[in-house]
Amino acid sequence: MEAAELGIFMVSACSVVTLLEYPGSPLHQLLSNPVFRRVLTGITMGLTAICIVYSPWGKQTGAHFNPSFTLTFFRLGKIHAADALFYILFQFVGGVSGVFLSLWLIGSPVRHQSVNYVATTPGAYGLAAAFVGELLISFLQMTVVLKVSNHSRLARFTGLVAGGLVATYISIESPLSGMSMNPARTFASAFPGQLWTGWWIYFTAPLLGMLCAAQVHLWKQGKAGINCAKLHHQNNKRCIFCEYQHGKDIESEPKAVRAAVAL
Repeated sequence: MEAAELGIFMVSACSVVTLLEYPGSPLHQLLSNPVFRRVLTGITMGLTAICIVYSPWGKQTGAHFNPSFTLTFFRLGKIHAADALFYILFQFVGGVSGVFLSLWLIGSPVRHQSVNYVATTPGAYGLAAAFVGELLISFLQMTVVLKVSNHSRLARFTGLVAGGLVATYISIESPLSGMSMNPARTFASAFPGQLWTGWWIYFTAPLLGMLCAAQVHLWKQGKAGINCAKLHHQNNKRCIFCEYQHGKDIESEPKAVRAAVAL
C-alpha cells in the first residue's frame, strides 16, 4: 500500500507536469503564465496527496509515502524497526515504479527537458538555497502534522492541512529546490533519468527538518503528546502502530490511543 501511494503520487505528478509544461500540450499553449501553471500544479498535487491520505489504503497505512515521515515517527517511538524498514523500502520501490509506469503510459514527453521526469533539482539560486528551502518546508510540515494530528478536534483534518501545505510549497518554494520533502520522491525521478544534481540535499534536508520539528514537539509536549504515526486515525481501519481496532471497547485502549480516536 505504501508503494502504491507514492507510485500514484508520481503518476499524478508526471501527468500533470506533462500537461502543463510539455510544449506540445494544448494546455501548456493555452496557459502562457508559468507562475499560474506552477500554482495549478501545486493545487493538483495537493489534492492528490489529500486523496491518498483519505483513501482506504491511506487510512490503513497512515499515508506516509515518505521515508522522512517514517524515520521521524520511528525516532518518536511510534513505529517498530521492522515496519519502518519495509515502509521505506517499498516507498522507494513505489516511487520508481510510478515514474516507469508514467513513461509507459505517456511516453517521450516525460523525458522532454521541460518535464525532465519531474525531477527535483536545485533552482537558479544554488545548492545552499535549495538545502535551506527543503529544510524549512520539511520542518514546517512535520510541525503542523504533529500539532494537528494530536489535537482531539482537529486530527481528522490532518490530511487536508498536509495537502494544503504541499500545494503551497509547490506554488512558492519549488523555484528554490523543486519541492521534494521526500528522498523516495526525488530518487524516483533521478533513477530513470539519471538526474543526480544535488541529490544529497533531498536525502538530508527533509529528514533533518522533520527530526528537528519532532524534537521541538517533544520538548514542548513530551512523548505523551504524540498519539500515533497515522495521518488519519479516525476511521474503521485497524492500526498496526497502536493496535487500535474500530469497534473494540474504547475504554480498554491505552490513554494515548483513546485520545487519538476521541472525536
